[in-house]
Amino acid sequence: MGRPLVPLVSADFHVKEPRAEMVDDIGKYGEVIFNDVVTVVRNKDTHNVILKDCSLTVEGGKLTVLVGPSGCGKTTVINLIAGYEVPYRGEVLMDGKPIAGPNWERLVVFQEMALFPWLTCYENVTFSPTVRGSMTKKEMHSEAIRLLELVGLRGFEEKYPMQLSGGMQRRAELARALINRPKVMLMDEPFRGLDAMTRELMQEYYLKLFEATKITNVFVTSEIEEAIFLADNLLIMTNKPTKIKKVLEVGLPRPRDWKMATSKRYRELKAETLELLHEEAIKASAASGKADVDLTAAYEKIKETQK
Repeated sequence: MGRPLVPLVSADFHVKEPRAEMVDDIGKYGEVIFNDVVTVVRNKDTHNVILKDCSLTVEGGKLTVLVGPSGCGKTTVINLIAGYEVPYRGEVLMDGKPIAGPNWERLVVFQEMALFPWLTCYENVTFSPTVRGSMTKKEMHSEAIRLLELVGLRGFEEKYPMQLSGGMQRRAELARALINRPKVMLMDEPFRGLDAMTRELMQEYYLKLFEATKITNVFVTSEIEEAIFLADNLLIMTNKPTKIKKVLEVGLPRPRDWKMATSKRYRELKAETLELLHEEAIKASAASGKADVDLTAAYEKIKETQK
C-alpha cells in the first residue's frame, strides 16, 4: 500500500472558538420529547413492534447518548427525531411542537460516509446552502471558510473526499451539517467504521467541537466506554419492544479527556451501565434459549475490577 495522501491529523489539531452569535441561544432550543411513542414495522401479515410506550427527554444544549442491545431501535429513535419516520402512536415533539417531517433544524450524520465524491471539501460544505439559496455567495463563502477552520480543515478546501483520511471526512461532514445552523445534531454511530486510533481521536475532537458550540446532540453508539466519555445524559434502552430502562446523569466535568477513564465516577458508570445491559441480555437469552457467554464473561470481568 502507498503512503496516505494526507496526514491523519496535523500537529496543531484543535478546535477554534465559535463566534458569539453561534452560542447566543444555547439551551433555549433543541429540546426533544417522546411521549409514549410506539413504532411498528409491517411485514406482510405480521407486525413487529420496535418502540413501545417509549418516553424520553433530550435536553437542549446537552449531549445525550443512546446505548442498548443490538437491534433495539436506537436508529429508529434517530429517524423519528429527524422526521424520516412517524410514530404509530404517541408523539415526538421538538421545542413543544410535533415533528412532522425532515427539516434543516435536525440533521443526521450517518454511519456511512456521505460526502459527494465528485465535489471538493469546500463544495461539499457549501452544497446545502447553494441548493437552498439560504445565503448570499459572500455569506456562504465566509461561513464555509469559518467552519472549515473550526473543524480543522482549513487548507484542505480543494481536496476531494478520497484524498482525505476517514477522520477528516467525518469532520467535513460535521462542517456540512453545521453550515445549516441546526438546532439538533443526530449522530448515528458516526465513528463505527474508523480504526481504533482514529476513532479515539475523533471522540476527543467531537467533544471539543460540542463543548465549543453546545448545539443539542443525540449520539448513538454500541460502545459503553464511548458513551460514558461523551455523554451528559446516558439513556439505557431495553430489548424490543423498546423503552428507556434508565437515565444516567454522567456528571463528569468538562472539558474532558481520556484520563477520566481512571476516575471512580467513570468506573461506577461503566459498571452500572454494563449491569443494566447485562439484565437485558439475560432476558433476551431466556427468550431465545441461548446463553450470551461473551457478555456474561465481560460483565464478570468488570465486576472483578471494581473490587
